[in-house]
Amino acid sequence: MKRETQAVRGAGDLEKRNGPMSTPIFQTSTFEVADNDEQVRLTGSDHYYTRYGNPTNTIAEKTIAQLEGLDAALTFASGMGAITTTIMALLQNGDHIVAQRDIYGGVNKFLSHWLPKMGIETSFVDTADYDQHARVIRPNTKLLYIESPTNPTLRVVDFKKISALGKQHGLLTMIDATFGTPINQRPAEFGIDIVMHSGTKYLGGHSDLICGAVAARRALIERIWETRTTIGNCMDPHASWMLVRGLKTLAVRVARHNENAQRVAEFLSDHAKVRSVHYPFLTSHPQHALARQQMTGGGGMVTFEVEGTAEDARRVTEAMRLFTLAPSLGGVDSLVSIPVLTSHLMISAEERARMGVTDQMIRLSVGIEHADDLIADLEHALEAVSSPEHVHVG
Repeated sequence: MKRETQAVRGAGDLEKRNGPMSTPIFQTSTFEVADNDEQVRLTGSDHYYTRYGNPTNTIAEKTIAQLEGLDAALTFASGMGAITTTIMALLQNGDHIVAQRDIYGGVNKFLSHWLPKMGIETSFVDTADYDQHARVIRPNTKLLYIESPTNPTLRVVDFKKISALGKQHGLLTMIDATFGTPINQRPAEFGIDIVMHSGTKYLGGHSDLICGAVAARRALIERIWETRTTIGNCMDPHASWMLVRGLKTLAVRVARHNENAQRVAEFLSDHAKVRSVHYPFLTSHPQHALARQQMTGGGGMVTFEVEGTAEDARRVTEAMRLFTLAPSLGGVDSLVSIPVLTSHLMISAEERARMGVTDQMIRLSVGIEHADDLIADLEHALEAVSSPEHVHVG
């Protein structure tokens, strides 16, 4: 089945029979058994105890695995929960990670501040410098961690090069593919081992649940499942039902996100009060050709820098009406935030500068409203910027 069909029908039974059209919610913590032998047999199944698994969760997980073209998937209580649990499941004291520098701030903090307490070190490298990736690999390196497109600079990672580097050195490769969605890109088709999503964003799509998901080959998922069960970082069945419902409209939503974001990015790139625009499908993007090779759409995220000060950026975001000032992304409603005050607040100014995250940077999560209305809102808000010193050429 095509991805659009997989998103709607997912792991549902296609056999025609009398049954519910909507996925049932198994809102239960535990399951009854006929005898003790059956209880032993069911241990580790989705009919034992919801910390181990749940039938509603299973539907969501199988759907995500199908969308990514991988053997299996697991859901978690949050995107960060998916990342931290996966890394703790697959690495141990004395191991080493190579990670790109410009990643989500929460992951940067986990890698740089929390993992060293467990004896796991991380070397951070420039996103598009694959020679630098190779140079810092050590005998104890176990994982290459990437994010593409990146948050918030929207750089694109070459999946083929990262996959080849991982295979050459016998390393696992893991991607945070939240911005890309399984509709716009399929990293596993390029050889990436583990695909992670903050399902809070596009997979859910309505800003009403918190969840994470990881898809990989079955042997890896089994190891991650053991750690998730021990830590207890599982997803609630009702939230899983909401995730399944969100997945059904994923393809049509992403198509509209792509269309709207492209128009917004083109508008901003020609605006005199905008210094720069970051969007993978703009021809001015330094990795535009790579993005076109790996992605079927540019996604719903647009980042731009105002031609002014940090205070100008604040005024612009507060002057918006359709773009709601709020953290997070990926919902049907358009959101706006300033990365240095939200997603990258916990990162030092020096490290943010190396990432290319500036005080004048504004991140847009472009929703599915009419593009004309979104552009009008931006045009009005940009009037809050002081007169530029020079006219920007788009």
